[in-house]
Amino acid sequence: MEMSLVDRWICGAEVALRTLSGGSRAERATPLPAAADAAVPAELDAADKRLSGALMRVNHVGEVCAQALYQAQALATGNPALKAQMARAAREEIDHLAWTEQRLAELGDRASLLNPLWYGGAFLIGLAAGRLGDRVSLGFVVETERQVEQHLQSHLERLPPADRASRAIVDQMRMDEAAHGDAARAAGGMDLPPPVRGAMRLAAKVMTATAHHI
Repeated sequence: MEMSLVDRWICGAEVALRTLSGGSRAERATPLPAAADAAVPAELDAADKRLSGALMRVNHVGEVCAQALYQAQALATGNPALKAQMARAAREEIDHLAWTEQRLAELGDRASLLNPLWYGGAFLIGLAAGRLGDRVSLGFVVETERQVEQHLQSHLERLPPADRASRAIVDQMRMDEAAHGDAARAAGGMDLPPPVRGAMRLAAKVMTATAHHI
């Protein structure tokens, strides 16, 4: 049965609280390093731990924003098929959220102090994209996931080689994000204008630079 608008907003508020409280639970097991790599103990010095913690904090912020975007875009559309597609992607992003939370704890680091700000801003952006129509909303997903995939690839290149646990998580996230983008493209996502893509890249740079430290 289709939920009322009030019920959808209540569910959205519940997701926001769970996302920001650190209470997310993954459906899939945390990705592990390849057996050959896992057999060799990985010792990280203090500098490597700080770098890995900063990068995983940025990745965690990205997953906080992903929950906000998908929730907002699902609220904005009247298309049941698109709502279901956004919900499926959001469930996989919850796995990412839980994995990065877990890894931050293992590294002795913390999530961004600005997560409520990131969530609120991403929710408004997702709502605006959704209000512009399904093709635009899907196109926004395509471009977002393309940029996130590139961002995660850059983290694979920057993470300390010895941090195989973080690398396994980031690599699985990268593959999932690529699949989300492909699904949005197949569902009819349009190419966004270059100025919009540029603005998205700029906003992402500001967010990642800030979350690296705060």
